[in-house]
Amino acid sequence: MTGKQFASVWLREPRKTASPGRSREEIVQAAIELLDAEGLDGLSMRKLGAKLSAGATSIYWYVAHKDELLELVYDQVWGEMTMPEPEEAGWRDTASALAHSMRAVILRHPWSADLLGRLPALGPNAIQVADRMRRMFRLAGFKGMDVDYAGSTLTAYVYGMTIPEVAWNSAMGEHQYDPAHMQEMVTRAVKDYPDMLERIEMTAYDDPQAVREVAFDFGLVSVLDGLERRLAT
Repeated sequence: MTGKQFASVWLREPRKTASPGRSREEIVQAAIELLDAEGLDGLSMRKLGAKLSAGATSIYWYVAHKDELLELVYDQVWGEMTMPEPEEAGWRDTASALAHSMRAVILRHPWSADLLGRLPALGPNAIQVADRMRRMFRLAGFKGMDVDYAGSTLTAYVYGMTIPEVAWNSAMGEHQYDPAHMQEMVTRAVKDYPDMLERIEMTAYDDPQAVREVAFDFGLVSVLDGLERRLAT
């Protein structure tokens, strides 16, 4: 008994149109603009065709279905992530730069959080990031499968911190909660826990975005310290 055949837009040669029309790059850029404005639920071949002043059928020349289109935009997201060459910057600075860039890109394109792990990352941009990450951890001293484990540890940390932030930002934008009223409600909820109450009243929380960025960096440094400690032992 055989399973379903694995397919990806990246595993076949891109089609070349015989007549003047929209390029694949233009289609991908328009799709990203739609996704940024309306999210995954707002993307359809019909809407994309209207945005491009072209019929949906012309888009199907480049992609067989919506998932293939999402593969293309997903790889474009990977292409926005920046990191220096590990051999020039050293493994820790490279890892830190990648992690911060990865978080920034996901926050810039919040819909991409729903594609992580759902679509294969087989595009040229994603593979380039993966290759550079592997070189980074080999440079650090990891060997064999530990290179993969270190990479998955780093990305799991970034995803684990960033995806809830995406969800929170979405909820805040959708419901427009009043910050003062929210603080009042949370204060009431934790009134019997002095330490938590003290934290809520800290002036630093006047800038929650700054707190999230400091928390991300604190955790990232801790993860890198842990990986470095593992190498030492």
